[in-house]
Amino acid sequence: MQQDLQRTPQPPAEPPGVLQKVQAWDSRLTVTKGLTIVTLLTGFFGGYFNYLNSYEEKVGEQAKADMTTATKTFVEISNAFAEVQMQQEIMLADFAGALNDRLDLGAKQMDTKAANDLFPDYIKARTALRQSSAVFAREAEIYIDWPSDPTRDPAAPRTLNQDPLTETLLNDYDFDCDAPASLPSFEGAIYDGSKHGPADEKLCAPEVIEQKTYVDMCARTPGSGAIKPAKGIVIINWWSAKHHLLTLHYCFENMHTRLRTARIWASKNDVSDDAKQEFLKQERHLRRSLEHQGTRLNAFMTLTMSQLERIRVRYRPSGFFCHVPVVRDAIGVFSNQCMPIRTAVDERN
Repeated sequence: MQQDLQRTPQPPAEPPGVLQKVQAWDSRLTVTKGLTIVTLLTGFFGGYFNYLNSYEEKVGEQAKADMTTATKTFVEISNAFAEVQMQQEIMLADFAGALNDRLDLGAKQMDTKAANDLFPDYIKARTALRQSSAVFAREAEIYIDWPSDPTRDPAAPRTLNQDPLTETLLNDYDFDCDAPASLPSFEGAIYDGSKHGPADEKLCAPEVIEQKTYVDMCARTPGSGAIKPAKGIVIINWWSAKHHLLTLHYCFENMHTRLRTARIWASKNDVSDDAKQEFLKQERHLRRSLEHQGTRLNAFMTLTMSQLERIRVRYRPSGFFCHVPVVRDAIGVFSNQCMPIRTAVDERN
């Protein structure tokens, strides 16, 4: 009986857990110089989170630099254009006031003096803008357009002349600053980045009713207006701050030329009666053109403020799962939401 009691079967032992298995491996296996499995795992996770911390710090520094530079560029460019456009408006209003027979002599003299005092500042501001306009357009592209594009990979191969638009092309294609279809718009048809085929009457017909987020410019023969298919179509994309500035400065210079009579008067030189009468005939159109310039500047500012928000979104803080080993890498296969800064795909470019 005693022997039977001693031979009573024992319940089966529970299978070892993960921790017990790791401890078992740790007791059986060693690496060179006593490096254990637990030490290897600790080093892996430690290195992983050190990498994440370093990456997040670099992202934060880049975000701060991009926002600071983009904001500075936005303010500098906006102030420069606002100043000269305001001076053009004042010059036009003062000249119109000086020619208004319904005003008394004192009011006319006041407008004349104001224009005389303004003229040197206008010439100085216009000269400075003319010197900086091309640089402003490039700065807008580098510091506003590029950082606000979350899909842009700086290392991706691309042609150097990918965006051919310049003020010279605007002049060659006789860009109409006052045409309704030439004014900036963020509604209607959206430019998808595709290239149009050869220029023809259908593609180059003026869009009088529908405004689009892009403008198709076609080269035409002076006088006849016949299309030049060999030159192809040049596109103005209103989602590009660079394109806004190129058209803005081109139309500003166009307005500067049309205000020649007012400039002659403001510079204290004589203006013929015929020139004065011609100016009065064009006054309403000139005012409308200045309003269009205000619309262009406002569109540039609206777009830029939107682009600044897109830069914020691009560098938004990543979620919890983006800090979990393996999970972060799995997310990276399908999305770049854990990687605010895109990694290079071709170091040669």
